[in-house]
Amino acid sequence: MSLVNLTINGKSVSVPKGTTILEAAKQVNVKIPNLCHLHMDEINMVNQCASCRICMVSAGRGLVPACGTLVKEGMNVKTNTNEALKARKNVVELLLSDHPKDCLSCDKNGNCELQNIASDLGIRDIKFEGEMSYAPMDTSSKSIVKDYNKCILCRRCETMCNEIQTVGVLSGVNRGFNTQVGTFFNTELCNTECTFCGQCIAVCPTGALTEVNNVSTAWDILNQTQKVVVVQVAPAVRVAIGEEFGLEPGSISTGKMVAAIRSLGFKHVFDTNFAADLTILEEASEFLHRLKENHNLPILTSCCPAWVNFIEHNYPQLLNLTSSCKSPQEMFGSIAKNYYGPKVLNIAPENISVVSIMPCVAKKYECARHELGQDNVLDVDIVITTRELAKMIKEAGIDLASLEEEEFDNPLGQSSGAADLFGTSGGVLEAALRTAYEWVTDKELTDVNFNSVRGLEGIKEASINIDGTIVNVCVANSLGNARKVMDEVALGNSKYHIIEIMACPGGCIGGAGQPYHLGDYDIVKKRSNALYAIDSSKRLRKSHENPSIVALYNNFLEEPYSEIAHKYLHTYYFDKSAVYEESNSCNCSKLAESTCE
Repeated sequence: MSLVNLTINGKSVSVPKGTTILEAAKQVNVKIPNLCHLHMDEINMVNQCASCRICMVSAGRGLVPACGTLVKEGMNVKTNTNEALKARKNVVELLLSDHPKDCLSCDKNGNCELQNIASDLGIRDIKFEGEMSYAPMDTSSKSIVKDYNKCILCRRCETMCNEIQTVGVLSGVNRGFNTQVGTFFNTELCNTECTFCGQCIAVCPTGALTEVNNVSTAWDILNQTQKVVVVQVAPAVRVAIGEEFGLEPGSISTGKMVAAIRSLGFKHVFDTNFAADLTILEEASEFLHRLKENHNLPILTSCCPAWVNFIEHNYPQLLNLTSSCKSPQEMFGSIAKNYYGPKVLNIAPENISVVSIMPCVAKKYECARHELGQDNVLDVDIVITTRELAKMIKEAGIDLASLEEEEFDNPLGQSSGAADLFGTSGGVLEAALRTAYEWVTDKELTDVNFNSVRGLEGIKEASINIDGTIVNVCVANSLGNARKVMDEVALGNSKYHIIEIMACPGGCIGGAGQPYHLGDYDIVKKRSNALYAIDSSKRLRKSHENPSIVALYNNFLEEPYSEIAHKYLHTYYFDKSAVYEESNSCNCSKLAESTCE
């Protein structure tokens, strides 16, 4: 490997040819502020448009952008010259001159990179005054709010949407002072092919892209007295919520999280993991049914709502391959309203409110899909994200770190280790394989770890021998990788029997509702490792061994894949290739055939 030798602030460093000054500076712990640059090796994302010009440094004859300038042999870089500092400050002051001054009420307050850089540079006054650009906010969707007035044209969202997720909704439009990153013809997000994965939110440095804020609505639901309020918590939340309170990434905060939720006033605190175990029994049954009939293969997992939206828009001809199982969130809501309420509490479904705490902003969109409910009663009433839960805990003045650990309520709070794996890429498939293996072979699976499907690589594949039957499996995370896999399926070139797809890089642990990791993918890895640690520490590690699930079938659902299970736990999908949602209620006029068999 050819190395280039240079000095940065008097420190000698050797880096591979093709390295930028910004990346070289990191090798000698020299911090160069920047806004537009984002480099995430793990997902091959590099946003290197050098548009913000905040990373200007002295190199040779003048100033150059560190993120867009490659190192040269013998280069002498100085990052803190008076000329460089003045240039950075001027650029930030210009950005602030055309930026709303509502920092205290902005959803990104405290996490805004522009705000942090302005503070670091000691900017207290806005020197430049003049016309400010204005565009109306896009609040059309259930998941994402687009505020064009806070956009600094860093293009991070555009890179994420087009290159990593390959959705292609966002693009630079107009020229000069009127330039903005938006949708084609300024179409509202709910009327585009946006999947609501929210990865644009995850990389936005300002408040230009945020989630739909449901905190006040959650407080209203919690404090009303007309309905019983039930809350569920997704597996990825427990390994990320601690970051909002100063704990190390990957800290397992399950017990403290449960205690905090009860302190907020929730009386019925349950675990989405219960429904994840339920999902496995239904999805494994569906898979074995299709495998036996050699029909509608490969089966495609359907836990991720952004992925479901993606296939509805891009591969409607393959909707028959998608599992008809609802996501764990929706299965939980359905059981809470149609079993727990009537059978346990003697309360009608319409008198129960289900609040979901999720790592995902697409779950806000999912719970509003009109087909996910019974008799005009939606399975889930409202979704708040990990970040929103943290806001509620802080609003209530609760010190999460000092709380004594508490357990989930039962019967909808017991789960196996397999359910915890739903939060990371490959986990749904591994959980399904644990159950499918024992159902097919009628033998105990002593080693439950399917290491071949673990890890955060974009596409993983393996061949599993189940009592002489070779099952070819595939795992993809991020929609760009999903597209690669689905293109082969569409061409008839796929060898797989089952494919797991998650829209977010890394799976739910990297969801857009999680604490911001600002491109540090090691944080995502630590969350994933924490979920595997939870799984390995549990006595029950197979979904079908969960006694609460067994009791649910005995008392209500009869058996996996039964008629009543289909009624409450399965769904259907839409062909959205030519027909977009007509409103943010997500109604479609063109209904695909049901995929329930």
